Amino acid sequence: MADKELKTLHQALIGSVSKGDYTSASRTLSSLKLALLTRNALLPTPSTPAPILLLAREVLEIGALTSIHQTDDAAFSRYYSQLQPFYEDHRLTTASPSPHRSKIVGLHLLLLLSKNDIADFHTTLENLEADMEKDPFVRHPIMLERWLMEGSYDKVWNATKSSQMPSEEYALFSQVLVGTIRNEIATCSEKAYASLPVSNAKNLLFLDSDGAVIKFAQEKGWEVRDGRVYFPVEESEKEALASGTIIENTIGYAHELEIIV
Repeated sequence: MADKELKTLHQALIGSVSKGDYTSASRTLSSLKLALLTRNALLPTPSTPAPILLLAREVLEIGALTSIHQTDDAAFSRYYSQLQPFYEDHRLTTASPSPHRSKIVGLHLLLLLSKNDIADFHTTLENLEADMEKDPFVRHPIMLERWLMEGSYDKVWNATKSSQMPSEEYALFSQVLVGTIRNEIATCSEKAYASLPVSNAKNLLFLDSDGAVIKFAQEKGWEVRDGRVYFPVEESEKEALASGTIIENTIGYAHELEIIV
């Protein structure tokens, strides 16, 4: 494919993304990646001209961001892996450092947090240059992870508000993280409480309304009645409760018999 055709596809991709048409962008990305593959440009090699490699890097970065707008975590992870050789190629990083690298890395860290993959999160951090951790895009997930480890879910919740996001893509990924945290709290609540007032559950789960609590409870199989959320009791717990009641009754009967005697 001629350079002119590559440029035409590239311009079409930029146009689709600028209009927010990520379906068209995805189709153009497929054509561009195939064209770059025929030029041995999807993996940096000494024989591939630097301008083609820079174009390939930009295409892959656009692909990563497009996958987020399409809520395709698996595609984002594939793009992230494909980009690593480009970020490690000194010819490219020296001549023309990527202006999007820190955003891509930060989003990868945010995805790992949303999956509760803390081991890979720290492995990724260890492999970064020290100065990258000061970048706002990278620092954001670092702070979120710190608050999660502290159990400061309110700080995480406040930080995931759209106005505090480093970019639009972070807001999209943060919703996944909030969902993960909410499910974690829900699991703990089931074990810690027999029931909770709906108003308390709303605050605990960071939900916006009583209606949102009822909807979430239905999805979880919880019962809502008389303004309270009732958590399901496991069979083993039911047996324990029943045994406890029998023991209490038996002790009560024995005490009454002592009084009679």
